[in-house]
Amino acid sequence: MQIFRLKALSDNYIFLLYDSQSNTAAVVDPAQLKPVLEKLTELKAELIGIFNTHHHMDHVGANRQLMKKFPNITIYGGAEDRGRIPGQDVFLQAGDRVEFAGRTAEVFFVPGHTRAHIAYYFPAQKPGETGDLFCGDTLFAGGCGRLFEGTPAQMVDSLSKIRSLPDDTRIWCAHEYTLNNLRFALTVDKNNPDLQNRYEQVKASRERGEATVPSILRVEKLTNPFLRWEQPGLQLTVNSSDPVETFARVRQMKDKF
Repeated sequence: MQIFRLKALSDNYIFLLYDSQSNTAAVVDPAQLKPVLEKLTELKAELIGIFNTHHHMDHVGANRQLMKKFPNITIYGGAEDRGRIPGQDVFLQAGDRVEFAGRTAEVFFVPGHTRAHIAYYFPAQKPGETGDLFCGDTLFAGGCGRLFEGTPAQMVDSLSKIRSLPDDTRIWCAHEYTLNNLRFALTVDKNNPDLQNRYEQVKASRERGEATVPSILRVEKLTNPFLRWEQPGLQLTVNSSDPVETFARVRQMKDKF
């Protein structure tokens, strides 16, 4: 399975999964039609599936247009999103599995950003390979999604599921927010040398016009304040020793940043 990162809208990423053996493709969260069609044309591939993480328009915006062009596609989404994802055929719950290109992804139920958000985790198949997590707007490089429909406790639980994955898991999040996320992170975790180094690296990368996605879970655990609610320094900053309250206060600060 090859993964192609496609730019969309102002800062979205669409991920196109490609199976060279069958010359078929699937897309994760197709925000726009044009970048998907351009890549499919380049690959001369047939689109057979859409993996949606949640219902927001910048993740499902091209669903109906793709349905018209590829009438046999299957559209996957969370069971709790019934009626909110255009064309949804398959209603997934935690622990369900989906297959593409000989790989099997486990579905995680990760509410918080929305009440119905899911993620798709393709584990490594053999030693030396990495797993791939398509997490929509739940976890970002250096940040996490706003809590539009969920609670801090739900989001901590969701992020805990992600945090428990292998450290070398690649995090395919849906937005290029990393530099601003790390600017904020430095305001709540300023004495973190890993964070300081990452900020300088990301700043240089963005100045060169390079993408910062995918990220690596190991790096997120060291530098992302939204995975570090148990760290004493972060708890001291927000004046709380409770993990969920620590997360909630950091999220509130980010909302105002």
